[in-house]
Amino acid sequence: MLKKIAAVTLALLTLFTAASPSFAASPSFAAGASSLDDALDRAAAYVYEAAKEPRVGSVGGEWAVLGLARSGRGAPASYYEAYDRAVGDYVREREGVLSGAKYTEYSRVILGLTAAGRDPRNAAGRDLTAALGDFDKTVKQGINGPVWALIALDCADYPIPKNENAKTQATRDMYIDEILRRQLPDGGWSLTGKSSSSPDITAMALQALAKYQDKKKVRAAADKAVLRLSKAQGADGGYSSPEEAAQAVVALCELEISLEDPRFVKNGKTLLDNLLTYQNADGSFSHSRGGSGKNQMTTEQALCALTAAKRAAGGQSGLYRMGAAAEGENK
Repeated sequence: MLKKIAAVTLALLTLFTAASPSFAASPSFAAGASSLDDALDRAAAYVYEAAKEPRVGSVGGEWAVLGLARSGRGAPASYYEAYDRAVGDYVREREGVLSGAKYTEYSRVILGLTAAGRDPRNAAGRDLTAALGDFDKTVKQGINGPVWALIALDCADYPIPKNENAKTQATRDMYIDEILRRQLPDGGWSLTGKSSSSPDITAMALQALAKYQDKKKVRAAADKAVLRLSKAQGADGGYSSPEEAAQAVVALCELEISLEDPRFVKNGKTLLDNLLTYQNADGSFSHSRGGSGKNQMTTEQALCALTAAKRAAGGQSGLYRMGAAAEGENK
């Protein structure tokens, strides 16, 4: 992996002022994609063919399941049944302990199971949400911990169960405060918290905070972060990698900010325009524009971003707003 995608790789491999929505009916697209539907169809078809046997993992696993399930494209019911069996085997093999140090493992699998219409509170008889009741262990790995804990717990409004073994019992407010505490002076967030912010980590933090815009302190922090994302955007409408653009697309959609908001249009190019310049003819995405290689992680992230954009354009719930999915409806 190239150095520039290290932040997003770590963020996902260890698991990945709000304006009124005003999505244009027919936004322009680059890279030869005639429409959002076309780009989404091709990406979903590629991911399904490349990950026909979904497993627990940051590539060919939860992000593929999430993107396919929420897009409603490319996967039969048997696909999600196979993923459910894979999770069950994985949980039993590890006796319910997905990781002792990286609690994003629990968060990622919670998202995958929820997207597949399963209940992560009964995965091979284990409640995977229980681990996120341990505040100290969840935040120990850094900003990823509280960010993905909130996203996972909120994806179907799961209550935080009491964790009898926790030194500090977690609450949603504690995770919110921890994310806010780690915000950098420039308005964004970084993986280490010791450097200038990065677009991908900033976007992920915004995804976690999107549901809490009614809280004054959260709204103020989000306003600064949105401004930071806008300022960091390049003349071509994107950032230094398609992964960063993909995360920013999801963040704006979760915040109900139009992808055509003037703050995010540079030289007539939107984040989505930029992202699609990385798509190959077969539907896959490359990490480098014009590159000949296919990157599965990039493609799965792009699929999630395209899904978020499509759902937002159609007035559907956000990528991570899966209350119905937990009941098997997946709307």
